[in-house]
Amino acid sequence: MVGIVRIGYEAGARYGSGLRPSQLAIGCRRASTSSMTSARVRKDRKRTHAGGGGRHRHLAAGTRAVAMIEAAKGGLVVVVGLGLFALIHRNVQAVAEEIVRHVHLNPASRFPRIFLDAAASASDSRLWALAVAAMVYAMIRFVEAYGLWQEQVWAEWFGILSGSLYLPLEIYELTVSVSAVKVILLVVNLVIVGWLAFVRWQASD
Repeated sequence: MVGIVRIGYEAGARYGSGLRPSQLAIGCRRASTSSMTSARVRKDRKRTHAGGGGRHRHLAAGTRAVAMIEAAKGGLVVVVGLGLFALIHRNVQAVAEEIVRHVHLNPASRFPRIFLDAAASASDSRLWALAVAAMVYAMIRFVEAYGLWQEQVWAEWFGILSGSLYLPLEIYELTVSVSAVKVILLVVNLVIVGWLAFVRWQASD
């Protein structure tokens, strides 16, 4: 209100005593309306900015959670790759049989038998190839995780595309046999792909 009176006073001082009281009143009303409109616009802008910032923080938190999952995948594959490197120039068959005995599994059952057969056919060249492939895969996951943590658009698109490539295979595996691990992997991949697609959709608005 003080500002409005000051505006009216300045208008009167500027144009001199030639202004009639009715004209001065109109000027004050216009100044009042303009001031209230400006205040309302500033308030709306602050509300919009606050809402947008909150939504961005929410999206960033979800994307960084996906980044940590991808980094965990890379870390797990690094462990597997190092284990493969450690088996080079060793009797893989004997190591596999020792692992089966250590965890008290029946060597004649399905999964231990598959594990033992794979160990029996493993050669140094195959172990090298598998270990190198594991390290390359882990590096890709780490790069993707870094890009997602930094909210890079290319990392979000890469996560959508790479995750979508696994979906048909995971669904097919479930049609062959159902297990808790397969269901968890499918659900996690669906959540990751769905979230990143949602982030890109929000960014396009």
